[in-house]
Amino acid sequence: MKYKIEYSFRKTLSLCIKNEELIVKAPYGVSKKRIDEIVSLHASWVEKSLEKQRRVNSKFESLTDKDIADLRKQAKEVLSYKTAKYAEIMGLKYGRITITGAKGRFGSCSSKGNIAYSYRLMLYPDEAIDYVVVHELAHLVEMNHSPRFYAVVASVLPDYKERKKLLKK
Repeated sequence: MKYKIEYSFRKTLSLCIKNEELIVKAPYGVSKKRIDEIVSLHASWVEKSLEKQRRVNSKFESLTDKDIADLRKQAKEVLSYKTAKYAEIMGLKYGRITITGAKGRFGSCSSKGNIAYSYRLMLYPDEAIDYVVVHELAHLVEMNHSPRFYAVVASVLPDYKERKKLLKK
């Protein structure tokens, strides 16, 4: 199995799939032999993850420029509305909203309170979209993914775990 190794000052070894390629992030000093063993041990997960990414990428590759423009327009309207709605429920204020073409993440929240969403989110069920909106707004309270962060999310969407799963389908 082919993969790319990225060595850095870290304590653990991790595997991730990016642009349909396996990336192994490893601490300095870990041997190629040990990395081969870990990759081999997780071969099933790697194959499933690569196949999933290929399916997702092919879904988005079939979009025309007009489709993308329509999705961006829809995202601006829907996500602006949902962000305002949930911010009011949560008693929060946010900065500006931008719509991106990000492939690797559905949303992000800056330390200044600006929120970015990918137009690709519009291809998912409404319940999943609500989860991403609440998730990003929760970062205005907790700028991490700690138990306190997820408590904020759960206070608004008690079924957030099921909603989150919809993003993986």
